[in-house]
Amino acid sequence: MTTANRIRSVVQVLGGKFMTSPELAAVEAEVGLPPRSLYLRGRSAVLGDVPPKVAAELFGIFPHWLFDFVLPSATAAIDAPAAVCAYSESSARWSRVNLSAVREPGRLAELLFRVVDAADASGLALFAGWKNADRPDGDIERLGFALMVFRELRGGLHFAALRALGVTVPEAVVADPEGGRARLLRTAWPEDAADALVAAAERKPDLRERWLKAEAITDARIDELLASALSEGESAELERRLAELAAFAQVPAPAEA
Repeated sequence: MTTANRIRSVVQVLGGKFMTSPELAAVEAEVGLPPRSLYLRGRSAVLGDVPPKVAAELFGIFPHWLFDFVLPSATAAIDAPAAVCAYSESSARWSRVNLSAVREPGRLAELLFRVVDAADASGLALFAGWKNADRPDGDIERLGFALMVFRELRGGLHFAALRALGVTVPEAVVADPEGGRARLLRTAWPEDAADALVAAAERKPDLRERWLKAEAITDARIDELLASALSEGESAELERRLAELAAFAQVPAPAEA
Protein backbone atom coordinates (compact mmCIF):
# COMPACT_ATOMS: atom_id res chain seq x y z
CA MET A 1 0.00 0.00 0.00
CA THR A 2 1.13 3.54 -0.73
CA THR A 3 0.47 6.63 1.38
CA ALA A 4 -2.41 7.63 -0.90
CA ASN A 5 -4.02 4.23 -0.47
CA ARG A 6 -3.56 4.21 3.30
CA ILE A 7 -5.21 7.64 3.75
CA ARG A 8 -8.04 7.01 1.28
CA SER A 9 -10.57 5.59 3.72
CA VAL A 10 -10.37 8.33 6.33
CA VAL A 11 -10.56 11.11 3.73
CA GLN A 12 -13.35 9.39 1.81
CA VAL A 13 -15.43 8.68 4.90
CA LEU A 14 -14.89 11.82 6.97
CA GLY A 15 -14.73 14.15 3.97
CA GLY A 16 -18.26 13.11 3.09
CA LYS A 17 -19.84 12.26 6.45
CA PHE A 18 -21.55 15.63 6.84
CA MET A 19 -23.37 15.16 3.52
CA THR A 20 -25.88 12.81 5.15
CA SER A 21 -25.69 14.21 8.68
CA PRO A 22 -28.29 15.62 11.09
CA GLU A 23 -26.35 18.88 10.92
CA LEU A 24 -26.94 19.16 7.16
CA ALA A 25 -30.61 18.28 7.63
CA ALA A 26 -30.95 21.07 10.21
CA VAL A 27 -29.36 23.67 7.94
CA GLU A 28 -31.47 22.40 5.05
CA ALA A 29 -34.65 23.07 7.02
CA GLU A 30 -33.43 26.48 8.18
CA VAL A 31 -32.88 27.71 4.62
CA GLY A 32 -36.22 26.35 3.44
CA LEU A 33 -35.08 23.43 1.30
CA PRO A 34 -36.92 20.09 1.11
CA PRO A 35 -35.29 17.11 2.83
CA ARG A 36 -32.30 15.57 1.03
CA SER A 37 -31.91 18.44 -1.43
CA LEU A 38 -29.13 20.58 0.10
CA TYR A 39 -26.49 18.00 -0.79
CA LEU A 40 -27.31 18.17 -4.51
CA ARG A 41 -27.94 21.93 -4.58
CA GLY A 42 -25.13 22.97 -2.25
CA ARG A 43 -22.37 20.79 -3.64
CA SER A 44 -23.07 21.80 -7.26
CA ALA A 45 -23.86 25.46 -6.51
CA VAL A 46 -20.15 26.22 -6.11
CA LEU A 47 -20.24 26.20 -9.95
CA GLY A 48 -23.37 28.39 -10.10
CA ASP A 49 -26.84 27.34 -11.22
CA VAL A 50 -25.85 24.06 -12.83
CA PRO A 51 -28.58 22.50 -15.04
CA PRO A 52 -29.84 19.13 -13.76
CA LYS A 53 -28.40 17.15 -16.67
CA VAL A 54 -24.97 18.71 -16.17
CA ALA A 55 -25.08 18.21 -12.40
CA ALA A 56 -25.93 14.54 -12.93
CA GLU A 57 -22.81 14.13 -15.08
CA LEU A 58 -20.67 15.93 -12.49
CA PHE A 59 -21.82 13.72 -9.61
CA GLY A 60 -21.64 10.58 -11.72
CA ILE A 61 -22.98 8.02 -9.29
CA PHE A 62 -26.68 8.97 -9.14
CA PRO A 63 -29.43 8.39 -11.74
CA HIS A 64 -30.30 11.45 -13.82
CA TRP A 65 -33.96 11.49 -12.80
CA LEU A 66 -32.93 12.44 -9.26
CA PHE A 67 -31.47 15.75 -10.44
CA ASP A 68 -34.45 16.47 -12.69
CA PHE A 69 -36.69 15.92 -9.67
CA VAL A 70 -34.70 17.78 -7.00
CA LEU A 71 -32.66 20.59 -8.54
CA PRO A 72 -35.25 22.85 -10.24
CA SER A 73 -37.23 23.47 -7.05
CA ALA A 74 -34.07 23.71 -4.93
CA THR A 75 -32.57 26.22 -7.36
CA ALA A 76 -35.75 28.29 -7.22
CA ALA A 77 -35.73 28.21 -3.41
CA ILE A 78 -32.16 29.35 -2.78
CA ASP A 79 -29.60 31.13 -4.95
CA ALA A 80 -26.16 29.67 -5.61
CA PRO A 81 -24.11 31.79 -3.15
CA ALA A 82 -26.59 31.07 -0.35
CA ALA A 83 -26.55 27.36 -1.20
CA VAL A 84 -22.74 27.29 -1.02
CA CYS A 85 -22.87 29.02 2.37
CA ALA A 86 -25.49 26.57 3.65
CA TYR A 87 -23.48 23.57 2.47
CA SER A 88 -20.31 24.97 4.09
CA GLU A 89 -22.23 25.70 7.29
CA SER A 90 -23.38 22.08 7.35
CA SER A 91 -19.76 20.96 7.18
CA ALA A 92 -18.80 23.41 9.93
CA ARG A 93 -21.55 22.26 12.29
CA TRP A 94 -20.73 18.60 11.67
CA SER A 95 -17.06 19.34 12.33
CA ARG A 96 -17.79 21.04 15.65
CA VAL A 97 -19.81 18.01 16.79
CA ASN A 98 -17.47 15.30 15.51
CA LEU A 99 -13.94 16.75 15.32
CA SER A 100 -13.71 18.92 18.45
CA ALA A 101 -11.55 16.38 20.30
CA VAL A 102 -9.01 16.05 17.48
CA ARG A 103 -5.51 17.02 18.52
CA GLU A 104 -4.22 20.16 16.74
CA PRO A 105 -6.92 20.27 14.05
CA GLY A 106 -5.41 23.42 12.56
CA ARG A 107 -2.14 21.65 11.75
CA LEU A 108 -3.87 18.78 9.97
CA ALA A 109 -6.04 21.26 8.05
CA GLU A 110 -2.91 23.19 7.05
CA LEU A 111 -1.23 20.07 5.64
CA LEU A 112 -4.36 19.06 3.73
CA PHE A 113 -4.77 22.55 2.28
CA ARG A 114 -1.11 22.56 1.22
CA VAL A 115 -1.84 19.52 -0.94
CA VAL A 116 -5.16 20.90 -2.19
CA ASP A 117 -3.61 24.24 -3.15
CA ALA A 118 -0.75 22.57 -5.02
CA ALA A 119 -3.11 20.44 -7.12
CA ASP A 120 -3.92 21.30 -10.74
CA ALA A 121 -7.71 21.61 -10.84
CA SER A 122 -8.10 21.79 -14.62
CA GLY A 123 -10.77 19.38 -15.81
CA LEU A 124 -11.90 18.65 -12.23
CA ALA A 125 -14.92 20.92 -12.03
CA LEU A 126 -16.26 20.23 -8.52
CA PHE A 127 -12.77 20.20 -7.05
CA ALA A 128 -11.94 23.47 -8.82
CA GLY A 129 -15.04 25.09 -7.39
CA TRP A 130 -14.46 24.00 -3.82
CA LYS A 131 -10.71 24.58 -3.96
CA ASN A 132 -11.45 28.24 -4.66
CA ALA A 133 -14.44 28.63 -2.33
CA ASP A 134 -14.26 30.68 0.87
CA ARG A 135 -12.79 28.68 3.74
CA PRO A 136 -13.85 28.80 7.41
CA ASP A 137 -11.76 30.59 10.01
CA GLY A 138 -11.88 28.17 12.94
CA ASP A 139 -9.39 25.30 13.12
CA ILE A 140 -12.01 22.59 13.64
CA GLU A 141 -14.21 23.91 10.85
CA ARG A 142 -11.20 24.25 8.54
CA LEU A 143 -10.30 20.62 9.15
CA GLY A 144 -13.74 19.42 8.11
CA PHE A 145 -13.66 21.66 5.06
CA ALA A 146 -10.15 20.51 4.10
CA LEU A 147 -11.21 16.87 4.30
CA MET A 148 -14.16 17.62 2.02
CA VAL A 149 -12.06 19.44 -0.58
CA PHE A 150 -9.36 16.75 -0.53
CA ARG A 151 -12.13 14.21 -1.10
CA GLU A 152 -13.29 16.20 -4.12
CA LEU A 153 -9.73 16.12 -5.44
CA ARG A 154 -9.38 12.37 -5.17
CA GLY A 155 -12.86 11.83 -6.57
CA GLY A 156 -12.17 14.00 -9.59
CA LEU A 157 -8.90 12.23 -10.32
CA HIS A 158 -10.57 8.85 -9.91
CA PHE A 159 -13.41 9.74 -12.29
CA ALA A 160 -10.82 10.84 -14.87
CA ALA A 161 -8.90 7.57 -14.50
CA LEU A 162 -12.09 5.53 -14.83
CA ARG A 163 -13.12 7.27 -18.01
CA ALA A 164 -9.65 6.93 -19.51
CA LEU A 165 -9.99 3.18 -18.97
CA GLY A 166 -13.52 2.98 -20.37
CA VAL A 167 -15.30 2.43 -17.05
CA THR A 168 -18.43 4.36 -16.07
CA VAL A 169 -18.98 5.41 -12.46
CA PRO A 170 -21.87 2.93 -11.92
CA GLU A 171 -19.68 0.17 -13.39
CA ALA A 172 -16.96 1.14 -10.94
CA VAL A 173 -19.48 0.86 -8.11
CA VAL A 174 -20.29 -2.68 -9.25
CA ALA A 175 -16.59 -3.60 -9.43
CA ASP A 176 -15.76 -2.13 -6.02
CA PRO A 177 -15.95 -4.77 -3.23
CA GLU A 178 -17.21 -1.99 -0.94
CA GLY A 179 -19.93 -1.06 -3.44
CA GLY A 180 -21.99 -3.41 -5.60
CA ARG A 181 -25.74 -3.60 -6.02
CA ALA A 182 -26.41 -2.55 -2.42
CA ARG A 183 -24.61 0.75 -2.93
CA LEU A 184 -26.49 1.39 -6.17
CA LEU A 185 -29.74 0.97 -4.26
CA ARG A 186 -28.51 3.39 -1.57
CA THR A 187 -27.82 6.01 -4.24
CA ALA A 188 -31.38 6.13 -5.60
CA TRP A 189 -31.19 3.53 -8.36
CA PRO A 190 -34.45 1.52 -8.54
CA GLU A 191 -34.04 -2.24 -8.22
CA ASP A 192 -34.66 -2.96 -11.90
CA ALA A 193 -32.19 -0.29 -12.99
CA ALA A 194 -29.60 -1.55 -10.48
CA ASP A 195 -30.03 -5.10 -11.76
CA ALA A 196 -29.57 -3.90 -15.35
CA LEU A 197 -26.40 -2.00 -14.41
CA VAL A 198 -24.97 -5.02 -12.63
CA ALA A 199 -25.77 -7.28 -15.58
CA ALA A 200 -24.20 -4.86 -18.06
CA ALA A 201 -21.10 -4.47 -15.89
CA GLU A 202 -20.69 -8.23 -15.58
CA ARG A 203 -20.57 -8.49 -19.37
CA LYS A 204 -17.19 -6.73 -19.24
CA PRO A 205 -14.87 -9.63 -18.39
CA ASP A 206 -11.99 -7.32 -17.49
CA LEU A 207 -14.02 -4.79 -15.51
CA ARG A 208 -12.39 -5.64 -12.19
CA GLU A 209 -8.92 -5.30 -13.70
CA ARG A 210 -9.80 -1.92 -15.23
CA TRP A 211 -11.19 -0.70 -11.92
CA LEU A 212 -8.08 -1.82 -10.04
CA LYS A 213 -5.92 -0.01 -12.60
CA ALA A 214 -7.98 3.17 -12.13
CA GLU A 215 -7.50 2.89 -8.37
CA ALA A 216 -3.75 2.48 -8.84
CA ILE A 217 -3.57 5.46 -11.21
CA THR A 218 -5.52 7.61 -8.75
CA ASP A 219 -3.25 6.64 -5.87
CA ALA A 220 -0.16 7.32 -8.01
CA ARG A 221 -1.32 10.83 -8.83
CA ILE A 222 -2.10 11.56 -5.16
CA ASP A 223 1.29 10.18 -4.11
CA GLU A 224 3.02 12.42 -6.67
CA LEU A 225 1.10 15.41 -5.35
CA LEU A 226 1.99 14.61 -1.74
CA ALA A 227 5.66 14.38 -2.72
CA SER A 228 5.59 17.73 -4.51
CA ALA A 229 3.51 19.65 -1.96
CA LEU A 230 5.03 18.33 1.27
CA SER A 231 8.44 17.37 2.53
CA GLU A 232 9.05 13.73 3.37
CA GLY A 233 8.62 14.52 7.05
CA GLU A 234 5.41 16.49 6.44
CA SER A 235 3.98 13.68 4.33
CA ALA A 236 4.68 11.23 7.14
CA GLU A 237 3.14 13.67 9.61
CA LEU A 238 0.01 13.97 7.45
CA GLU A 239 -0.35 10.21 7.31
CA ARG A 240 0.20 9.87 11.05
CA ARG A 241 -2.34 12.56 11.89
CA LEU A 242 -4.90 11.05 9.51
CA ALA A 243 -4.31 7.62 11.08
CA GLU A 244 -4.97 9.15 14.50
CA LEU A 245 -8.12 10.76 13.12
CA ALA A 246 -9.25 7.44 11.64
CA ALA A 247 -8.76 5.70 14.98
CA PHE A 248 -10.55 8.49 16.83
CA ALA A 249 -13.50 8.40 14.42
CA GLN A 250 -13.46 4.57 14.12
CA VAL A 251 -13.00 4.62 10.36
CA PRO A 252 -12.29 1.08 9.05
CA ALA A 253 -8.87 0.49 7.55
CA PRO A 254 -8.76 0.34 3.73
CA ALA A 255 -9.43 -3.08 2.26
CA GLU A 256 -6.74 -4.84 0.30
CA ALA A 257 -7.43 -4.60 -3.44
